[in-house]
Amino acid sequence: MQFTRLLHAGVFLLSGFCMSPSWAETPGVSLYNWYDFIAPEAPKDFQKETGIPMVLDTFDNSEVMQSKLMVGHTGYDVVVATSDVLPNLIKAGVLQELDRSQLGNWSNLDPELLAKLAVNDPGNRYAVPYLWGTTGIGYDVDKVAEVMGPDAPVNSWDLIFKEENIAKLSQCGVAMLDSPGEIIPIALHYLGLPPDSQNPDDYRKAEALLLKIRPYITYFDSSKFITDLANGNICAVVAWAGGVFDAKVNAERAHNGRKLAYNIPHEGTSVWVESLVLLKDAPHPQQGLDFINYMLRPEVIAKSSNYLGYPNGNKSATALVDQSLRENPGAYPSAATMATLFPGQPLPLKTERIRTRVWSKVKSGV
Repeated sequence: MQFTRLLHAGVFLLSGFCMSPSWAETPGVSLYNWYDFIAPEAPKDFQKETGIPMVLDTFDNSEVMQSKLMVGHTGYDVVVATSDVLPNLIKAGVLQELDRSQLGNWSNLDPELLAKLAVNDPGNRYAVPYLWGTTGIGYDVDKVAEVMGPDAPVNSWDLIFKEENIAKLSQCGVAMLDSPGEIIPIALHYLGLPPDSQNPDDYRKAEALLLKIRPYITYFDSSKFITDLANGNICAVVAWAGGVFDAKVNAERAHNGRKLAYNIPHEGTSVWVESLVLLKDAPHPQQGLDFINYMLRPEVIAKSSNYLGYPNGNKSATALVDQSLRENPGAYPSAATMATLFPGQPLPLKTERIRTRVWSKVKSGV
């Protein structure tokens, strides 16, 4: 997944932190994370409390992160990795198995989310859930009601995948993530097929479904929709919950009167978990574990949820999350909805090529 707050990737030395001789004398933590994907005060407070220096380097897409880690000797200790890349990293021997005796705050984690993560990290041996989310439908409540009436199926994928519905929505603009790893599994699931199918015939069916609605999609993009939804340039988007949250915040700050909402369709959708992992060649593994354990504290992780608008994997932190977020079923779904969510999984190279070809055809519309 590519996050919606991305601007630039680069190295950020936290206030007062620098690569200097004192770094070698005092073992620190080097964190490799998505851009702007942690509460700004968290690393600073960690250093203040523990005396352990910290350096943050950032990336803006998962492929760049994976490529760097596969080469090795990155100098990083802790990395934030999306759940569907974990099998490749584990198989390549890039990750260090976690010593739970060093993670006293492990008991705060949500068993249900750990079970979702275990699909890609069997036994939860390598990854600690950090923040997580879903891909669903964001929409402008008033605009959708205007073009479709009060009974628009906003809680169903029928809103997007039925031609008669999306044709009406196209009057006010429909966007979709530029992400084959998100959209195609959702289309397969909607058709009653395995979202991680390896059957070429299944991908032909998903392609036919997506090509049928393609004329009504305004554009494919993984960040532009935030501004457009907030400003009223589009009225519906298939996107990550956090991106719609950002759009909602932007609309509220602009005082433009737009009422934006996000729904997880009742048929189910993809769930992703961003996790903290410790590299096998981490220069400072003990300090890395100390940082992971620090992030498992409820009062610490709740700040990142409140800052980013994403739920966290810490059941003990829920009461500390802003009420508007924790009571939003699009962010913190019910147990019944959780049961409908499916995690993304890596595909064999042959199948991945098929999916990539399908996506190219869908985007081009031919």
